[in-house]
Amino acid sequence: MAKIPDLDDFRVPFFNEGKKNDAFSLDDFDPSVKPFSTGSKDSDRARLSEIGDKLDGLQERLHAQRVRRVLLVLQGMDTSGKDGTIRAVFHEVDPLGLRIVPFKAPTPVEAAHDFLWRVHSQAPAAGELTIFNRSHYEDLLVPRVLGQLDADAFGERCLHIRNFEKLLVDSGTTIVKCMLHISKDEQRSRLQARIDDPSKHWKFDVSDLDARKLWSKYQDAYRDALAATSTSFAPWYVIPADSKTHRNVMIAELLLRTFEGMKLEFPPAKESLKGVVVE
Repeated sequence: MAKIPDLDDFRVPFFNEGKKNDAFSLDDFDPSVKPFSTGSKDSDRARLSEIGDKLDGLQERLHAQRVRRVLLVLQGMDTSGKDGTIRAVFHEVDPLGLRIVPFKAPTPVEAAHDFLWRVHSQAPAAGELTIFNRSHYEDLLVPRVLGQLDADAFGERCLHIRNFEKLLVDSGTTIVKCMLHISKDEQRSRLQARIDDPSKHWKFDVSDLDARKLWSKYQDAYRDALAATSTSFAPWYVIPADSKTHRNVMIAELLLRTFEGMKLEFPPAKESLKGVVVE
């Protein structure tokens, strides 16, 4: 009998203070596998729509309560599908109470502050589901790859991130972090598709090719960053992303489990409305 897939099989082991997480390696995760597929693209899309309807109802409860918060962090190499994930997973979700924040290279004003300064103000408000399309991890990964952070500075930023995320959690935020794990061959195919299709030229930037030349360094940086910032209160999940449809289903399943675990309910009826009849 085939093993039933478990989301925890794709969760990065929790960081242990003072102990290097040598057991974790991205090489142990095959980006082409599809353990959460229902058998075909059509049935996967049907399952995605079904989950979307459920997420819509659960997000409405979150928004109505205006007490708790949810933050979804999407990280991954170029073409791994951050934009596509947002379009597909939240297609059925009412935009009320849903906010998407894209993070790009820091502006001069942002760069003049600490690296978390621009992030904190974008954290979800009470009742809000916020999606970080890239995130505070850009200011950990990119400087590391470009040689702008030595080992000590990298470790300090990981510590600051753990503390920052603990502050958010202690303030009522549930954090879900997904690393969209794409293979180098699949990235090549998607980049070439952007070059070959005039309607996708706007998505392509020559700098994408520069980053691709540093593929191994980025993989090492992701490994070390995930190992140092996956915690019991803000875990990382490695999402196989070579299949776009499966990627979307898996993230939707993870979010559904997260929302259902929050036991959200609508606020109780107002006493002032009891017995009121509209004529």
